[in-house]
Amino acid sequence: MNASSLTERVTATPWWLVLLEGIALFLAGILLLTAPLTTIVFLVQILGLYWLVTGILSLVSIFGDSSSWGWKLFVGILGIIAGLAVLRHPLWSSLLIPATLVIFLGIIAIVMGAINLFQAFSGGGWGTALLGVINIILGIILLSSPMMAVAALPLVLGIFAIVGGIATIALAFRVRSVPTEPAGL
Repeated sequence: MNASSLTERVTATPWWLVLLEGIALFLAGILLLTAPLTTIVFLVQILGLYWLVTGILSLVSIFGDSSSWGWKLFVGILGIIAGLAVLRHPLWSSLLIPATLVIFLGIIAIVMGAINLFQAFSGGGWGTALLGVINIILGIILLSSPMMAVAALPLVLGIFAIVGGIATIALAFRVRSVPTEPAGL
């Protein structure tokens, strides 16, 4: 996706809403860097509330549209259980969810590294092989010490959130400066 297609897609959204999103992302990044434990606990609680509401809405949607009701029932029950577990045990969840994420990312890195190595030996070149080796090393590091990676997670997420927030704020002002066409022409 290039910058002009992104700008076109975002112009359908009011520029001030994009600005608010950028400010929220920037502030979340600052909070992740200055108060990482409190911010992670808060963000995990929001995730738990999201899972709970999504689970309830999935169960309610069975009555409106009964197609694939089995899947909706499964997702609804799983969402409610996960949401309640996170909301009832905030500190435990704040450690378990990031640790699970780190383990998941470590497994994905190793799998992607193996795929890259396979592609490199199938004619993908040295760049693909190097990327595969880096992915495998990263995956091994994440899986060998997931708690160290969890400790570094707020720092990494905070930096990405600050950079993403600044980019989103800049995009909001760029969208604001794009002239809008009159309706019906």
